[in-house]
Amino acid sequence: MDGILTSEKLLALLAAIGHPLRLQIIAELAGGRVHVSEMARRLGISRPLLYMHLERMEKAGLVAGVLELSADGKAMKYFELVPFDVRLTVDTVLGALRADEQEGPDDVQETQS
Repeated sequence: MDGILTSEKLLALLAAIGHPLRLQIIAELAGGRVHVSEMARRLGISRPLLYMHLERMEKAGLVAGVLELSADGKAMKYFELVPFDVRLTVDTVLGALRADEQEGPDDVQETQS
C-alpha cells in the first residue's frame, strides 16, 4: 500500500478483505503465486467469479497479477500477494480523515462496497 491512507483507500482495503472468499484467496496466495485456473479449481469457483474478486483486491493493492506466455505461446495469468499489514485502530481512522482534509473535499469519493 503506497501513498497516504485516505478514507477512500481505507474503505477500499476493508471492502477488499471483507468477504469470506477473498480471505480464502489470500490464504491460497500465502504460499506463493498461483495461476488463475489452478486457484479457481482449488477454491471450487468459476474463473470469471475469481477474476471479479481478484480485480477488487488488486485495486486495493492486496494482490498483483502478471501475464506470462507459456512455452506453447499461451497467455497465463498469475497472481501473488503484495505484502500488507492491516491494523485498524481509532488512530488509523482519524489519520485517514485528516488525510481527506488535506486533499480537499473534491478529491474524496464515496466507495461502493
